[in-house]
This record gives sequence, C-alpha cells and structure tokens, in this order.
Amino acid sequence: MHHQGIYTIKMKIIHFADLHLGVESYGRIDPETGFPSRLRDFLETFDKLVDFAIDDKVDLVLFCGDTYKSREPSQTQQREFAKRIRKLSEAGITVFLIAGNHDMPNSIGRATSTEIFDTLAVKNVYVANKPGVFKIETSGGIIQIAALPWMRRSLLMSKDETKDLTFAQINEKMQEKLTNIINTQVGELDAALPAILAAHIWITGVSIGSEDSMTIGQEHMLLPGTIANPAFDYIALGHIHHHQVMNENPPMTYSGSLDRLDFGDEGDQKGFYLVEIDTDAKTGKRKVSYDFHPLEGRNFITIKVEIKEGDIDPTQTVIAQIAKYDIDGAIVKLQIKLPQESEKLIMDGAVKEALKPASYFTIAREVKREIRSRLGSRSVEELSEIEALQTWLNTTNVPEERAKILMQYGKELINEIRQA
Repeated sequence: MHHQGIYTIKMKIIHFADLHLGVESYGRIDPETGFPSRLRDFLETFDKLVDFAIDDKVDLVLFCGDTYKSREPSQTQQREFAKRIRKLSEAGITVFLIAGNHDMPNSIGRATSTEIFDTLAVKNVYVANKPGVFKIETSGGIIQIAALPWMRRSLLMSKDETKDLTFAQINEKMQEKLTNIINTQVGELDAALPAILAAHIWITGVSIGSEDSMTIGQEHMLLPGTIANPAFDYIALGHIHHHQVMNENPPMTYSGSLDRLDFGDEGDQKGFYLVEIDTDAKTGKRKVSYDFHPLEGRNFITIKVEIKEGDIDPTQTVIAQIAKYDIDGAIVKLQIKLPQESEKLIMDGAVKEALKPASYFTIAREVKREIRSRLGSRSVEELSEIEALQTWLNTTNVPEERAKILMQYGKELINEIRQA
C-alpha cells in the first residue's frame, strides 16, 4: 500500500490450538460410515478455520499444540488432519505446528504425531518438536517464530537433578531452565523482522476451562513475566482450553480449544485469534492488532429441574423446563432433583421424547430421601459415628458388597481419629 513514499507490509496470522481430534465423549458412531459423530464435529469446526484462512488470504496459520486427544492417534484421525493441512499448503498459506503434551509419544525416541509433515517435507509446512528459532517465508514476508513446544521434565532434568527435591523445587528448576531457553531464543532474533513466541505451556494465573482435560497440580508452570518479553511482537499460547488475554503489551493470548470438549466448556465461546502485524517500511516500526474470531460448534446445555413436594404432574414440570432451551442438535445434561414420592410419577418415555431434538443427552436423578424415618426416635446427634455411617449407607443405593467394604474402612478411620 503506497502513500506519499511510505508503504506498510501487513502480515495476517491465525493463532489456534488444542484441536484434540479423537474426543468421543457425548457422541455416537455413525452405523453407516463407522465415523464417530464427535470427530465429525471437530473436523467441521476446523474446516471453518481453513476456509476463513483461504478466503481472508491469511499468510500464516500457527497451531500451538495438541492435535489429537490420544498420543497414539488412529489412522483416520491422522488422515483427516493431514487433508486440511494440505488444503492450506496448496493455497500457498504457511503452516507452523508446535507439539503439545498430547502430541508427545508414549516413549522417548518415537515420533511425535505431527512429525510426518517434516519427514515428507510438505511444502509451506513447518514442525517444531523441540525449542528453536525458525525464520520462515510467508506470502506476507519473513517472520521469526521462537518455538517452545511441550517439554517433558525428563528432557530438561536428569533423575540425579530431581532426586530428593519436592515438587515445588522441581517446578522452580523447570521454570529456570525454560526461562533460559526463552532468553537464548531472544538473543537469536533479528530485531528488524517480526517475531512471535509460540508456546505450549501453563502460565500461572490463567483461568481454566474444561472439566477433565488436564490434571491440575503435577505440572510445571511459567510466570507471565518470564514469557512476556518485549522482543516478541506477539506471544501465541496453547494448552489451556479457555481463550484469554494474559498480557497486553506485548500481546500474550491463549486461543483456547477450537471446539467445546465437555461440559466444562458450556457457554464458553470457541474460535481463534486473527493477528495482524503492520510494518512501516520507512521507519521499520511494527504495529500489532489481534481479534478473537468465534466459531460455531456444538452447544453443551445443562438443564436443572427441581420438583417440589405435592407436584401432581412432575413429568410436565420437567418437559416445560426443557422447552425453555433451544436444544436442537445440542449435547444436553438433564438434572432432576425430586422428592421420593415423585420418583414413580416421572414418565421416562415422555421426558426422552422431549429431549429428542438433542444430538446426545444424559438424565441424572437426585432423589431426596427422608433419612429421619430410618433413625427411629433418635436424632442424628444421638448416634455414634459408626451408627451414623451405617444409617447413611442404609439410605443410599450402595450395593451390599461395597457397603461392607466402606463400613470396614469407615470403622478403621473412626478408630484412628479416636486414638489420635
């Protein structure tokens, strides 16, 4: 774009992460094609990103890790991912993939799940399985990407180094090593060219999305200040499934998962960041803007109903509550809280019929049972701990065998506490 002898080079980048192909919870297998319905959901959302990149003439698609749910993805999952990467590559769009924790093989020495693109030298596709600075060509010019894929602790620290250390001390050492890697990468950058840090990492202070997608606690984290180096024009993060801005200057964002994985993502907007880097060719100054682009994926909806005592038609009460939601094509969790007297009055068939427009549904009932009736004339306060536990086990639907085991453990714990 020319204007009085000054022109600007504009580079458009899509930043996304955590595709997790292979998540099959809350879905079914299509009997005709043998294709899991949830895999189709995730691929359709990915297709929207690919189409946007091509229609909007994006220069670079940057993926920040976790291609698949499993470390050993199926051939179908690999084929479907490769089809879409090839479509971007053939459209002349540069693709950069970094490995996440789910992309790491089960044993060291085996290939990561995205390494095949490197091996086949697919045009316009770059893969980072270990830290490094990549200077890559895009249709919008040259860009530098400092890659920080997921790092196994065993790659950074030997068994001797971690011996006799607490988890907090190990985490501190890991932070130190990762900080050194980033500082080394900063030293390799050419200040005249745009630079992005792409990392699959947990930053402290982040807000977490999915209900069961990761184990909290036993993994290393980095402090935001460590990673928000002004040498980078933009910091693209993967690993956390809830999209959010962690720092404004330089911009540091988690793009979140591309699709909803479970009920932990209910109500969460999913999509990708569109990043634009403008370089003024006369002054060399760069300006960065970034916008979150939502993508429509399958909805997760929780419907809660509480049946009051004396409700003569609880089935209708449940159906009326379902009708308040647009459940067409959604994944639905129906939670019914009801008194014992209403249990037999709920017609399962009618409730399931009302849920039919959903693509998948589960129904959970919580029956409020009257415990006092089983205590005879004694109040809870008068019972010993062991009697109280026995009473509780009697009023819940615990199988007899399991109740015996729980009672045995309960007695041991109660005796331990008494002796303490």
